[in-house]
Amino acid sequence: MTEESVIQLFCPVRRVGADDQHHFFGYYNKCPWDKTAQYLLSQRVPMMTANLSGSEIAEVGFFDLENQDAFQVIGKTSAWNWQMGSQLQWLEGKGQRQVIYNTRAASRAPAKRVGVIYPDFASTIYNLDTARSRELPLPVYVVSSNSEYALCVDYSRFQVTHPTIGYAATETEPDLENAPAKDGIFRMDLETGEAELILSLMDLRNFQPVKSMDRAIHWVTHLEINPGSSRFLFIHRWTERVEDETCFLHRLFSANPDGSNLTLLECTDHPLPQLEANFEPNAVGTFDYEKSDHQISHPAWKNDQQIIVWGPHDGKTRYHLYDDKTEKVSVIGEQCLTENGHMTYSKDNQWLLSDTYPNDVTNERLLIIYDVVNGQRYDIGSFYTDPNLGKPNRCDLHPRWSPDGREVCIDSVHESVRQMYFIDVSSLTISGTDKLTAVGN
Repeated sequence: MTEESVIQLFCPVRRVGADDQHHFFGYYNKCPWDKTAQYLLSQRVPMMTANLSGSEIAEVGFFDLENQDAFQVIGKTSAWNWQMGSQLQWLEGKGQRQVIYNTRAASRAPAKRVGVIYPDFASTIYNLDTARSRELPLPVYVVSSNSEYALCVDYSRFQVTHPTIGYAATETEPDLENAPAKDGIFRMDLETGEAELILSLMDLRNFQPVKSMDRAIHWVTHLEINPGSSRFLFIHRWTERVEDETCFLHRLFSANPDGSNLTLLECTDHPLPQLEANFEPNAVGTFDYEKSDHQISHPAWKNDQQIIVWGPHDGKTRYHLYDDKTEKVSVIGEQCLTENGHMTYSKDNQWLLSDTYPNDVTNERLLIIYDVVNGQRYDIGSFYTDPNLGKPNRCDLHPRWSPDGREVCIDSVHESVRQMYFIDVSSLTISGTDKLTAVGN
C-alpha cells in the first residue's frame, strides 16, 4: 500500500449509552437502526468477556436515541455469542415495528421437542407496537428484507466446527454426521413458522465435489439475502481438522430462495500442510486464519446482482466483486484494500465501509471508508483491542451504516469495556470530498 493511497480523516466518535453494563450488536451484515433511526438494537450483558457455557443471559433491547440513549429491554436469551449476538434484527418489511432474535427453546428440554429440527433453539419475534412476542420453531441466521422468510442453520454444528459463532447445548452436544442429507439450509416462513430444507449438506457435498471433502465435516455460514429477497448467498466450508481454522476450505455460492439455480462462484480448495504429521499448531497466530490468502469471508450483496467478498480469484486475494448472473469478477481497491475485513456498501453504492483485523504489533483495528467512484481510501478511526481476549471473546468492529449514511456504528473494547459507538462520517459521505479538510498520510 502506498502512502499516497490513504487519507487519514478525523471523524467524531461517541459512545452510545452511559450505564455500567456492556452492550454490543454483533455482526456486520445487519442494520441495528430501525428505519426511523430512533431506535438502535443491542444486547446488554454484565461482563465484557466470558467463556460461554449456554447458561449466560443477555438482555435484548434497544437504545432510544431521542431519549438520551435510554435502553429498553424487550426480552432475554441464552442463545448468543460474542461475534453474532443473538442474530438480533429488524423485520422492516412489515407495517408494525418488529424484532426477531434467537432464543433457547421455551421448554429448555430438547427431549420434549421431539420432531423439531433443532430441539435446543428457537427464535422470538417481538412487536414493539403491541408489546407481544411469539416463538418460532427454528433459530434464524438472516431474514429477508420483505420480512417473509428467514434462512436457518444448525448452531450446534457451529459449536463443533466454528465455536465462536455457535451456541452451547442445553444438555449434551448432539452427534453430528459429516454431511447429512437431513440438515443444511432451511427456509422458514416468518408468519407460520413452517420450515423446508432447501439445500442439504449432502447436496453441497455432492455438488462438483473435490477430494478434500471425502473425510471432512461440512457446514454453511455467512448467509446473506439480496435486497430484493429473490436470491441468497452463502459460504460452504469443510475440514478434516475442526480445531485448526487454517485447515478450513471454502466455496462461495448463490441460489434462489427455494435452493434452485445453485451457482458456484468461487472455490479455494488447496493443499493443507497443516495436516502433515510434522506441523506445529502452536505456530499459528490468533488471526492467521482471517489473514490467509485462501480465506473466503464476509460476502455481502452490493445490489440484487452483485456480491462483494474478500478472497482469492485468479491467484490474487483482494476484495472481489462478483456478478451473480454472468460470473464476471473484478477487483475493488486493488492497491489500497489489501487486508481482510467486514464490508458493506452504502445505499448509493459510492462508499464501501470496512475494517481490519488487529495489527500484529500495535493491536489496533482500522476503520475504513473507500470511495468507489474516485478510488480513494479514508482511514476514519483506529481502535485498540486487548490481544489477551483471544478468538471466542474478541470484539471485531463489525461496522454498520446508518439508514441515512451519515453515521457508522461499531462494537469496540478500546476503552476496556464492550460498547457500541457512533462515528459521524457525514463530512465525507454527505458533504463530498471537495469540502474535506483531511490531511494526506
